Amino acid sequence: MVCGIATVSMVFISLTSAYVVRQGLPTFDGATNSYVRDWGMVQLPWLLLGINTGLLLISSVSMELARRQSARRAALAPLESIPGISLGEEKSFPWLGVTVLLGFGFLLGQWMAWGELKSRGFFVDTNPNSSFVYLLTAAHAMHLAGGIIALLWAATTSLLHRPVEGCRIVVDVTAWYWHFMAVLWIYVFALLAFAR
Repeated sequence: MVCGIATVSMVFISLTSAYVVRQGLPTFDGATNSYVRDWGMVQLPWLLLGINTGLLLISSVSMELARRQSARRAALAPLESIPGISLGEEKSFPWLGVTVLLGFGFLLGQWMAWGELKSRGFFVDTNPNSSFVYLLTAAHAMHLAGGIIALLWAATTSLLHRPVEGCRIVVDVTAWYWHFMAVLWIYVFALLAFAR
């Protein structure tokens, strides 16, 4: 997981470097035989992006609660095998399911944000700035979709009553990735807000 996170980090560091460098580069206009600045401004749907950020942060909290619930189950599992020990009927909340729903909510919100950009006249090929906005947000969305697949796998292992220790490992690793996705989105959001 550490190697995967490092790889994704390097992808976004490379995209950030290209974003910053491209802002300052003019392009050659053959019609006028001169260099022109074609960066352009993009009117981002800040309200939608803010809501999406909130959804992702809440999903990170629910993922942490799922991780703690899984760790508690793993810690108490050996006690269940002792004769005469009863842990009682413990109700568990479906934190993984909540996290999946919030993740899908984030992706739906991103889809709506892209639709809002299009309705404002900003497409992938409008200007280099809009190209980078779509590239950065789509790259994050694709990596987050991978996280949702991992969440579904973690939920499946839990629902199929796999060994508690195995479930805990799956949930822990998924939690690391999910928290990383939340931090990465904060980074992308800040980059789009401040490096204009």
